Amino acid sequence: MTQLNARQREAVLYIDGPCLVLAGAGSGKTSVITRKIAYLIQQCDLPARHIAALTFTNKAAREMKERVTGLVKGAAAKGLTVSTFHNLGLNIIRREYKTLGFKPGFSIFDAEDARALLKELMLRDGDLDSDHLDLVQHQISNWKNDLTAPEHALSHAQSPGEQSIALVYQRYNQALRAYNAVDFDDLILIPVHLFQQHNEVLARWQRKIRYLLVDEYQDTNSSQYLLVKLLVGDRGALTVVGDDDQSIYAWRGARPENMSLLKQDFPSLKVIKLEQNYRSTSRILRVANHLIANNPHEFDKALWSEMGLGDPIRVVRCPNEEAEAERIATEILTQRLRQQNKFRDYAILYRGNHQARLLELKLQHHQIPYKISGGSSFFAKTEIKDVMAYLRLIINPDDDNAFLRIINTPRRQIGTNTLEALGHYAGERHISLFAAAQEMGIQSHIPEKNLERLQRFTHWLNQVANNCRTADPVSAIREMLNDIDYEGWLHQNASSSKAAEKRLENVFYLVESLQKTLDKSANDDEEEEARIEDAIAKLVLRDLLERQEEEDLSDQVQLMTLHASKGLEFPHVFMVGMEEDLLPHRNSIKDNNIEEERRLTYVGITRAQKTLTMTLAGKRKQFGDISETTPSRFLDELPPEDVEREGFGELSPEKNFAKGEETLASLMNLFD
Repeated sequence: MTQLNARQREAVLYIDGPCLVLAGAGSGKTSVITRKIAYLIQQCDLPARHIAALTFTNKAAREMKERVTGLVKGAAAKGLTVSTFHNLGLNIIRREYKTLGFKPGFSIFDAEDARALLKELMLRDGDLDSDHLDLVQHQISNWKNDLTAPEHALSHAQSPGEQSIALVYQRYNQALRAYNAVDFDDLILIPVHLFQQHNEVLARWQRKIRYLLVDEYQDTNSSQYLLVKLLVGDRGALTVVGDDDQSIYAWRGARPENMSLLKQDFPSLKVIKLEQNYRSTSRILRVANHLIANNPHEFDKALWSEMGLGDPIRVVRCPNEEAEAERIATEILTQRLRQQNKFRDYAILYRGNHQARLLELKLQHHQIPYKISGGSSFFAKTEIKDVMAYLRLIINPDDDNAFLRIINTPRRQIGTNTLEALGHYAGERHISLFAAAQEMGIQSHIPEKNLERLQRFTHWLNQVANNCRTADPVSAIREMLNDIDYEGWLHQNASSSKAAEKRLENVFYLVESLQKTLDKSANDDEEEEARIEDAIAKLVLRDLLERQEEEDLSDQVQLMTLHASKGLEFPHVFMVGMEEDLLPHRNSIKDNNIEEERRLTYVGITRAQKTLTMTLAGKRKQFGDISETTPSRFLDELPPEDVEREGFGELSPEKNFAKGEETLASLMNLFD
């Protein structure tokens, strides 16, 4: 507690009612959450098993749990829940599956699975062109996040198109139920409906979770807000930490107004502001405060720092986007030489991924090492999706998506005609494809030779599933991969032996992860037994929640979108493309959503610890044409006394000479 400032200490010690900790960027909010958990356990005698802390990413949950276990040693931390919202939802559904009418070992559909099912439904029923697939998927996700049932969506449809989407939504939900499956949004929606309809189940979970803490509260959607409200009930044993100025996820359902709703739903809410920033210079914070003051605020705050005034913020206008990328690359080289910095001290932030291409070329040209954040997920790799489909089918034979993915991976000479006949039969009987393949009645629908191949596969997979439940499950899975000669299949389909070996390493890593999950479950008091079903379900959820999050500590410049930069910090930051139609983005201008774009700019500014450079191009190539650009309106909202502008028509030979002298002096120092 001695390491906390007065406001942080107040937030930790306040347990008399619901508390909102309004935590500005870099204000030490994680310290508050972790120390409050420790305080509840050690000073308030609340057992760890009755405390839950929720956040949005596996990485954040993992870091939080590590910090808590550093503060609370040994058995005292046993049973503490630190997880994502979706992990908590998965645990609730797993514990209450009988009440919910699920069979054990239900499947979780990721975005690709959901997309395939929606496409199938849309093509089959012909109501909608499958070109509208993205729109349909996004609308259904929004309906689920807003707790809108298909029937309500149908009765309140504003147009024939919306009515068609609502009908697809209805059939989609029916199909998920038939497959004994849930999608990502259901992991919150289903527990909320369960708690609303079964008071005794809600009371049981309220007894289990007696104090709830929520991080990044500004990112909650409607269903997440209601889940929190239901779990807390009338007790007010709640601490939420958030920053309305960093709410940048409206496009995926986040509702910053949930912070205002807290005051309505919890009238005794205590608001504690964390305004001291431990990251940035005073100048960077002054610029950030000045910009964000242009947004309306329910809660006012102003960040401040004891890190010194710092350098002015630089706004550099380049002739075109190529000159902009060249300028950033050469500045990084020059600054690194002059100040003896590391490449990893630099981050280049942009609004859209397409802006990275030219930057990459220039960094490569100057032999500057770099890393792009937000690459493809480990679980999105083909070999991982293949093996995960086998695992999903082992624990849930009703998972038709998994069945269809692996039936010919590797090839088993089971053709589309056989699968279509199987599908028709399964549809008529209202059973899964796997179950249909084993029924006597299927014999009259599929030729004997084709049926024999199909039944050989189902018999073999039943044996694998049995081995997983009765013997060592990981050994059984390794044996399964040998049976199908998956290594040979990878070599057949890879561009080179090296590529095949890399993919095989990924498969081994997945199997090892499964072993670790099983081992952890076996040591967890919460688990009655270490079940292969639960271990695979957790892996499936990890697939949905996280990209590969290995820390890369090598010396590389970091390239990432402004969205991806949230929660990170860098000594030196370049924000590129400070132009109208880029930042703010043209879609946001069209939708009149400038406030969120301003918050996104604020997030970018507050990533910088020592220096911040904003760049823009005078001309930019868009849709094949080169056109003049307009500087971003946000540049006019920065305090002029804290900003140095370059490339806007001013001439300063003295400045250029001074800069050249400084670089020359740095070079001479190196030789000295």
